Amino acid sequence: MNTQETIAAIATGGSNSGIGIIRISGEEAVAVADRIYRSPKRKCLKEVESHTVHYGYIMEKDEILDEVLVLVMRGPSTYTGEDTVEIDCHGGMLVMERILRAVIRNGARLAQPGEFSKRAFLNGKMDLSKAEAVMDLIQAKNEYALKSSVSQLRGALYDKITGARQEILHEIAFIEAALDDPEHISLDHYPEKLGAKLRKLEEDLIKLKDSFQNGRMIREGIRTVIVGKPNAGKSSLLNLLLGEERAIVTDVAGTTRDILEENMNLSGISLNIVDTAGIRTTEDQVEKIGVSKARAYARDADLIIYVVDSSTSLDESDEEIIELIRERKALVLLNKTDLDAVTTEEELEKRVGHPIIPISAKEKTGVENLEKALKDMFFHGEVSFNDQVYITNVRHQRAVEEALDSLKLVEQSVRDQMPEDFYSIDLRNACDALGAITGDTVGEDLVNEIFSKFCMGK
Repeated sequence: MNTQETIAAIATGGSNSGIGIIRISGEEAVAVADRIYRSPKRKCLKEVESHTVHYGYIMEKDEILDEVLVLVMRGPSTYTGEDTVEIDCHGGMLVMERILRAVIRNGARLAQPGEFSKRAFLNGKMDLSKAEAVMDLIQAKNEYALKSSVSQLRGALYDKITGARQEILHEIAFIEAALDDPEHISLDHYPEKLGAKLRKLEEDLIKLKDSFQNGRMIREGIRTVIVGKPNAGKSSLLNLLLGEERAIVTDVAGTTRDILEENMNLSGISLNIVDTAGIRTTEDQVEKIGVSKARAYARDADLIIYVVDSSTSLDESDEEIIELIRERKALVLLNKTDLDAVTTEEELEKRVGHPIIPISAKEKTGVENLEKALKDMFFHGEVSFNDQVYITNVRHQRAVEEALDSLKLVEQSVRDQMPEDFYSIDLRNACDALGAITGDTVGEDLVNEIFSKFCMGK
C-alpha cells in the first residue's frame, strides 16, 4: 500500500439517508477537492484556514453534481494525521457515488477497507488497541459494549498495557546496565526484588486475562440457552421475549426438534438466545438428535435459562437438567403460574440452588422480574460491567497469556539461580507480547489483516 497516495471513500452507510459524507485524505486532498468545488464567492479551498466549513457546489464538466458543505482540515490535527477534506452532500447513494467518482477522476484513489484508520495508526494518531476500539464502537450491540469501546478508545487498555511494558523495560535496562558496569551497579539481592515485582505484575495481567470472558460477552452478547422438558413453555418464552411468533408453539410435547437461534436486547444486555428441544428420553430418532444438541449447547452457554412447568411434577428429566445447571450461571423460570401449581417455588428452590422467577408466558407476566434478575446478575453478580478494563478480543487475550508465560519463565530462572542475563531474554519476550496489543511490536501482515476487517470509509 502506497501511503503517499491521496485516498477517498464514502464514509456514511450504504443506503439512502439525509446526509452523506465523502472523505478524502492525503497530501493532495485539498487540491483534489479544489478541482471539483465551486464557491459562490469564488473561493479556493487551498486559501482557506484549517478546520473551516464552506458552502458551495461539486461540479464536473460544467455540471452541478450536488449542493454541499466542504470541511477542510489540515494535518497533523486530523483523524489520519494528513490533510483531510470531507464533502457533506445529500445522502442518496447515486449522488454520493457520482461525487466519489469525480473525486477519483481528479487525483484520488479509492480507499481500501479501514485505510483511514490504518493511516491514523501509521502516523501515530492512535495505537492498535484504540484503532480496534473504533471498529468495536461501530459494531456495538448494547450499552455495555458501547461503554467498553469508548473506554478503550480513550486509552484505558493502552494505559494499562503501556504501564506494564514500562515496568518490564525498566528491569531490562537495569539488568543490562549492571552487566555492562558491575563496578558501579550491584545486582546483590536483585533476584529477590525482581521476583516480588513480577508477582505484582502477574496479578495485574492475570486479572486482565480473566476479563476476556466478560469482555467477549460485552462485545458479542451473552450465549444464552433455554432448556427444559418438552412442553414446559420454552418456545412460548422465546416468542414473548422477542415480541413476535418466531417459534412454533403447540400443546404437543416435542414440537421443537431443532435449534432456533435469535439475537435480542433485554434491558440493555445483548442475548444470543437459543431455543432447544425439550430434554427427555425418547425413541424418536429426530427428537434424539435435538435433545443431544440441547445438551451440547447448554454445556457451552454463558447463561442457561431453565424453564419448569409448574403444573407438572418434577421427574428424571428435570433431575438431569438440574445436574446440568449445577455450578453454572443459570436462571430458573417457574412457568405456567396461571395454572394450578403442582411444583411450588419453595420446592424448586430447594432442588436447584438458583434464583426462581415465577412467570406465565401465556399471560405475559413475570418478564420484568426476569429482566431485573439479568441486570442484578450482570451488575452485582460474578459478572460485573463496571469501570474495569476488559479484553474484548482473542488477539489481546493471547498476547497477555504469552506475556504471563514469559514472566513465569523469569520467575523460574530466579528460583533456579540462573545468571541475570537469562532474565532479560524472557523479559523482552513478555514486553514484545504486550507490545503486540498496542501495535509496537507487530508486523505488517498482522496490521493489514486487522484493518482489512474495518468497514469502507473508516
